[in-house]
Amino acid sequence: MSPYPHHQNSLVQLRREAQAEHGWLPRPLLARLAGELGLSLAHVEGVASFYRFFHLQPVGRYRILFSDNVTDRMLGNQALMAELCARLGVQPGVMRADGRVSVATASCTGLGDQGPALLVNHHQVVTRLDAQRVARIAELVEAEVPPAQWPAEWSVVDDNIRRADVLLGSALKPGEALAAALARGPEGTLEEVKRSNLRGRGGAGFATGTKWDLCRKAPGDKRVVVCNADEGEPGTFKDRVLLTRHADLVFEGMTVAALAIGATQGFVYLRGEYRYLLDHLETVLQRRRDANLLGKNILGRSGFDFDISIHLGAGAYVCGEESALIESLEGQRGTPRIRPPFPVEHGYLGRPTSVNNVETFCAAAHIALRGSAWWAGIGTPKSTGTKIHSISGDCERPGLYEYPFGTHVETMLVDCGARDTQAVQVGGPSGTCLSASEFGRRICFEDVPTAGALMVFDRSRDMFEVARNFAQFFAHESCGFCTPCRVGTELVVRRMDKLAAGRGSRHDVDVLYELDKLMHGSTHCGLGGAACNPLRDTISKFRPAYERHLKSLHFEPGFDLDAELSEARAASGRDDAAAHLESSHE
Repeated sequence: MSPYPHHQNSLVQLRREAQAEHGWLPRPLLARLAGELGLSLAHVEGVASFYRFFHLQPVGRYRILFSDNVTDRMLGNQALMAELCARLGVQPGVMRADGRVSVATASCTGLGDQGPALLVNHHQVVTRLDAQRVARIAELVEAEVPPAQWPAEWSVVDDNIRRADVLLGSALKPGEALAAALARGPEGTLEEVKRSNLRGRGGAGFATGTKWDLCRKAPGDKRVVVCNADEGEPGTFKDRVLLTRHADLVFEGMTVAALAIGATQGFVYLRGEYRYLLDHLETVLQRRRDANLLGKNILGRSGFDFDISIHLGAGAYVCGEESALIESLEGQRGTPRIRPPFPVEHGYLGRPTSVNNVETFCAAAHIALRGSAWWAGIGTPKSTGTKIHSISGDCERPGLYEYPFGTHVETMLVDCGARDTQAVQVGGPSGTCLSASEFGRRICFEDVPTAGALMVFDRSRDMFEVARNFAQFFAHESCGFCTPCRVGTELVVRRMDKLAAGRGSRHDVDVLYELDKLMHGSTHCGLGGAACNPLRDTISKFRPAYERHLKSLHFEPGFDLDAELSEARAASGRDDAAAHLESSHE
């Protein structure tokens, strides 16, 4: 029996359950689902085609997806994937003829501190891959051993907390922060959050108290709180750890928000790659209901009703954007909305909706208990409190590091054991790439803002290849809604592939500059606008990495015309000399 209501808004969740049962989504199954929900088959298929974890064709009983972030590549994921494909006799992305297995890549799976990693059937993780583990995986697949019976140690996901501060190092008792918020009342709690100057931890940095205030004052009698746990930015894994170790704190912060804005309904939008956390989170939610921390008349306060449901994503980076996330919650394709109106005015099902990051809710719970002055006394005046960083790449101790805002990048590099560093990518591919001369800069909204990722690259790395990997990521994750992003990201990849193949010229670098300017001013949402950030930063700061790939300083065609025509000549029986003679007379 599905826990989700048989309603159009549950389309994504109902389809996920159907695929879990059948392995893919046959057309008759989708037709039956469409009929039950009163939708057209074309609509149901269109929504399914948007999410990469939904399959309209068979993919095999074992669907193996290698995480393909640049840090996985640095750890050898490509060679390991090639080895597994060879052992299984499959081509990447193609199901084997017997229908047993397929092997492909996925964007970053949120395991950058313990890669290379892969997903099996979208819900079971395997970390710390090596040649021996890959060989054993091939044996298990051929023996048709269910993934649930594979060695348990393969699926161990460590938290790797290297430096804890107020969020990672302080455990609150369930209900403690909520009781303090109830003592202040909704208005007092809202004012406390506003005075703390807490800003969103998902990257945009909007003032949390202001967002809650706008939502509270928006017309409507039903309000919604949404936790954005779609942690899709490559190199980021802080929310994974918070949900694993501090789920009570996340839910407590959501309930504090519900009190402040007058919400009765809450959602956690959990990225599909974190499916393995679902049972754990559902257990914590039920424990809170049993303790009267969720449900009706919370902690005995008459009329304070609030509960939380978990919505599992299906593999779409763009759903990290709040309006796209809401579209997905409503069972639609995750296409970002045109704003205004903003979600705080017109969000889930047209109701005022506040969408906040996992880390933001944790901070809000602490503020509810300890007060705004305490939080504002940490960090800088414009960037109060602490920030959790997911550090990976060329360092001895990858993992989570929590620092007060205002900490210098060089301090973080020393702490994580980075040596001979030439660059760090702050905030994931959509963030900022810093060269060694900039390591004295500070992580804060007034200097270098971040969503929480910090990838380290030593001097052995080709920064052109780093940027090329990021370009491939953005082209893969474009929702396709607007032409500048859909076409522009693909054109960037083609130009960079041309450079990588040794056929580039200065002209190609100039074209990349022009594509950057075009996409920054014309795309529908932030994904397209940020897609060229790593390109712009690496060209300006590591231009020799690009120039090493140039064939000449002058225009070079993207392909060899004579070679392209050779097969046609062979098929027609015309030799090269005759073809050349004929073309010279035209």
